[in-house]
Parts: sequence; C-alpha cells; structure tokens
Amino acid sequence: MTTVSASLAQPSAFAVFRRRSFTLLWTGQFVSTIGDALLIAGAGILIFQRTNSAFSVGLMAAATLGPALVVGLIAGVVVDRYDRKKIMLAADLLRAGIVALIPILVSVDLVFLYVLVAASATVSEFFSPALDATLPEIAPDEELGAANSLMAISSFGSTAVGFAAGGLIAALGDVQLAFVLDAVTFAFSAGCTYLATIPRIPVSGDTSIRAVGSNLRDGFRVLVQTPILRSMLPITIIYAIAAVGIWNALLLPFSVRALGANTFQYGLQEGLTSVGFVIGSLVMAQLVGRLREGQWIVLGYLAMGLMGVAYGLSHSIELAIAAVALSGFANALTSTAGRLIRQRNTPREFRGRVMSAFSVLTSVFGIIGMLMAGLADVIDIRLLVVFASLATIAIGVVAAVLPGLGQPADEWRRLAQVLRAAPPRGALGTLRPVTLSDFDSLVGLVPTLRNLDRSGREDLLVHGQIGDAPVGTCIVARGEPSTAAYFVLAGKAVAGTPTGDGYRSLSEMGPGDFFGEIAALTGATRTANVVAAEPVTLLEVPAATLRRLMKAPGMGELVTGKMNERLARTSLTDLPKFGGLDQAELRDLRTPAAMSMGGTPAAPAASEA
Repeated sequence: MTTVSASLAQPSAFAVFRRRSFTLLWTGQFVSTIGDALLIAGAGILIFQRTNSAFSVGLMAAATLGPALVVGLIAGVVVDRYDRKKIMLAADLLRAGIVALIPILVSVDLVFLYVLVAASATVSEFFSPALDATLPEIAPDEELGAANSLMAISSFGSTAVGFAAGGLIAALGDVQLAFVLDAVTFAFSAGCTYLATIPRIPVSGDTSIRAVGSNLRDGFRVLVQTPILRSMLPITIIYAIAAVGIWNALLLPFSVRALGANTFQYGLQEGLTSVGFVIGSLVMAQLVGRLREGQWIVLGYLAMGLMGVAYGLSHSIELAIAAVALSGFANALTSTAGRLIRQRNTPREFRGRVMSAFSVLTSVFGIIGMLMAGLADVIDIRLLVVFASLATIAIGVVAAVLPGLGQPADEWRRLAQVLRAAPPRGALGTLRPVTLSDFDSLVGLVPTLRNLDRSGREDLLVHGQIGDAPVGTCIVARGEPSTAAYFVLAGKAVAGTPTGDGYRSLSEMGPGDFFGEIAALTGATRTANVVAAEPVTLLEVPAATLRRLMKAPGMGELVTGKMNERLARTSLTDLPKFGGLDQAELRDLRTPAAMSMGGTPAAPAASEA
C-alpha cells in the first residue's frame, strides 16, 4: 500500500505555533537540545583529550544508545499505558539531576562519565517516544507535517548552538561547565512541559508488569503487519550502522586526525551541520506536502551519502564544513518524512511501542556501527567515512523500490486525478454470480481462504457477486451506507478521503487486496471514496457472509492486520458517529474473536483502503 498527503490546500507552515501546548513543548525541546549538544560535545572532547582513542569516543557514543537495548521496548509500553505528560515531566527532572552529578563524580573516576551519560540516555528512552506519540494529539493532521519539521528543529537543529558552545568551552579549558549548563536546560524543559496541556489517552485493562509481554507483541504486530512500516525496517538498520554509528563516532577523530582541526573547529563543524538541518526543516515545513514521504526519504539519503563521500575525501576544514552542512540539510528531509510515516501509519494507542521499536533498532545497530568505528585506530579513517557514506547512498536506492516508499510522483498524482474526476456516488454496475473459477482465482491471491470449510466456500459462492468496473468508476463513496466488502481479483483501485480541494490517505489496491470490511462489519457509513484506477474485477461479499468467513482459521488475523494499517490512517475527527469511543472499544474491533461472533462490534469505520 502507498500512503500520501494529496491535499492541495496547505495551511501556513507556522500556523501550529498558535497552539499553546505545541509552542511550549517546542521551546522546552529547543533549550534542552542545546544542553544535549553540550553534553555530547563535552563528553566526547573530554574522553578524546584523556585517551586519544577513536574507540573510546565510539564507546562513549555507544553509552548514549546502549540503554535502549534494556529499556527501549518497555518504555514504549509505559508511554502507551500511562500519562505521557507525567512521563516527560519526570524524565526532564531526572535528567537534570543526573547531568548535574557529572562534574562532581568525573573528578573521582572517568568511568562515572560513561555511567552517568548512560543513565541520562536511559531516561531519554521514555521521553522521546512520549513526545513523538504526543505530537499528533496537539497538532491536527493538516498541520502535522509542518509540526514535525518545526519540532525537528527544536530536537536537533538547536544543537548548532550547543556544539559550538561545547567546542568553545573546551577550548577555554573548562569543559565540565557544559554539564552544568545541560542540567539547567533540562529544568527549563520540565517547566515548559508542566505548563503544556497534553491529552491523556484513556487506558483500560491490565496495566501490570504481567501485561508488558502482551503489549510488546501488540506493538510488533502493528509494525510487521503495516507494509510501509515494514519497509522502513531495513532502512533504519542500514542508517543506524552507517550514520548513527560509524559517521557520528568518527566526526571528532576525523576532524582532528585527517583535517587537523582544533576542538572549536570541530564544534563549529557540528554546529553548522545543525544549521543545515534547521534550514532543511524550514524548507520541509513549507514543501512537505509536495512529495510523498517516501520520495523525501529517497532524495534525503542520496544527498546525505553524496555529501558524506565529499566530506571523507576533503582535505580542507572549510570544504568539510560545507559538506556536512549540506548533509545536515538532507538529513532534515529524511527525519521529517520518517517521523510522519511512523505517526500517520500507527494507531494512536500503539504509537509509543512502535516509536520505541524503531528507537531500539537504531540503538542496536548504531552501537554495532560505533564499535566498527574503532577500526579507525588500525586502518585509514577516510576509508571508513567513505564506506559509511556509500552505505547511506545504498539506503536511498533501496528505499526507491520498497513497498509504500518508492512510487513515482507522477503515478500518485495520476491516482489523485482519477479520484477527483470520478462521479460522486458509488455504482459498481451489473453483478453476476461467483463461479468456481472466480473462487479459485481468489484463493490463489488470498491463500488464507484455503482454510474455508465446505460451508464457507458454499456461502461465498452463493452470496458473493462479481462486478467489473472500467477506469474512473466510483465503486463506493464516502457517506454511503455499507452493506458489503470487496476483494480485488484483477486490475487496480485507488482510495482516498476527500478534503476540500484534494485527497489524503491516498492508497492503491491490486489483486488480492480487499477493502470496505470495517464499515461492512460495523454497519457504519463509508469514510473514503474508492475508484477504479484501471479496469478492475471485484468480488463483492455481503456483510453477513463476511462475518461468517471470519471464523475460518487465519481469516480474523488477516482482516485485523489490515485494520491496524487502515485505522492508523483514519482520524477520529472523520468519524463523528464514533468519536466518543474509548481505546478498549478500539482494541475490541481489532480482536479476531470480536469479529467472528456474528455481531456488530462498536468501533469506528476506517478508511476503505
């Protein structure tokens, strides 16, 4: 499936700042991120000054990622089960206290620096997914792209100030002052979080430690069963090894050894990288809706890799700074697009777990990359930097062909045009009975249907119908009553939710895909238009028959997996009939047992595709 934002009417990129809670969280993140950069720069410089070892610097960088291996997934469960505002507030206060201890304990033994940095990173594993999961709750969908771009500036772009200040402080000879300032920034962020109004996600059911395993499985199920999220997994792994691991760990040693830079020039290099990121984020705030998220990812990684190669081959600090600044600009494209993909394709009650799953993957493979950076002590450091950059280019190439990411822009524009030109009412036309040949074709496309018993096959043959639709036919339309679901036997259909001048949640369906099952099972009206993008042949399944088919082994899991993907793209603002439902009822809708009972579970209708 392919998801796009095709709305033509875009609000101002800065309109989200009218929302007080967003402004407070943005300000808190901006200030605390300056402190983070002070901590990273100060810790790295202090370790390198005392050891002169690239491996030791890599080990310090690994200390910032290692905690994710222990608490990352559990943190996601906590974020989804408890008040996210309290989690962020506690995390800020704890980090302020931890960082304040560094100047005191590092004079006793350098090992305390590793321990306290790791402890701060452990607490951050709770804060980061809580913030990512909260953002869609305080920014509406039409402002979410700009909100992510602007939040990326506060979460990364302000490191320009922090890294430059860290390098300057080190050059003046008092690097430990950086840790004191970091503690102050966390206290400031806590104040901003306290003043913000953050909706609390209602939670029912078991919230004990015994429920952690079940919650983790639910989160991974969403991740694996959602095609576009699944496509992000290999990209995340390669990026973590190459960029998060090797690249980040080698920046300081490369600057000193290969470029002959001093600590201030290193800090300036890091800072201007962040300036590039800020500019890229501002561009994304304005243009994010012009291309699909997958296209931004392809462009961003290709540009990052090319700039990385230029950096690795440079012999001038000025040229190196220019290359990493442009790399920072490209990084903004991938950062904003990746976050949007995870937010828009994950159900709100699963966001914490999915965000944490990606964080853990980044940490695991980032640590591997950081340990690989230790090879720079025995081989040419330039070779490692160029290798990491070529791997980043490979990410862009891979993303261009992965499901959900690599569709050409002209194709999704064509699909949007098909939707706009279609009639406003659904009319599949003349239907004919299902034949054994039709059934065999469907089973070949949907192997799970092989599990149907004789009565199930007869039910489908007797009550199902076949319809053919030429290009441009409106199969179902938003607001129409729902009486059936549809399996695609041949051709292609496209679905989207109309929004004024355009469509959002655009997705296409080919042979073997199905749509309309949620609305059919709940009795709700359709929430999207579905139009034939090519001549299409469909098998129409009445709601009553579909409920009986849900009893077949594997059929419930097949449908609920698709529902997880579609519910993630459906905003409750589109569903006034079900706007008051709590999360327990939403989870019931995704439960196979609820679907196979023959009744009509109370749940929201989702996008038809």
